[in-house]
Amino acid sequence: MKLKIIPRKGFTLLEIMIVVSLIGLLAAIAIPGFLKARARSQTTVCINNLRQIAAATDQWALELKKSPTSSVGEADVTPYLKQVAVCPAGGTTFANSYKLTDVSTEPVCQQEPLNHTLQP
Repeated sequence: MKLKIIPRKGFTLLEIMIVVSLIGLLAAIAIPGFLKARARSQTTVCINNLRQIAAATDQWALELKKSPTSSVGEADVTPYLKQVAVCPAGGTTFANSYKLTDVSTEPVCQQEPLNHTLQP
């Protein structure tokens, strides 16, 4: 009597471990790149918001004939913006995202003031 050996189909534990380790290695390589790209995009969006706020401040000052030392606030600038500007690095409102002082001073990001700055 001959015994028929039926080969079992499936993966061995070693093959599964190799695949899992390769996936982990690829994730370890990719995640820092994604985080850097996210930080760069947040910086770009915040700097663009600062430019729009500065332009809105200038437009407000020109229309109302304000001097460069006139103080400006959020309520003065908001009508000149297309949408409410909020820093993507953690701001929830305009007030905790950006700081305005006077017409001649550039707006400042309150979330990351060292990284999110307008270049002169």
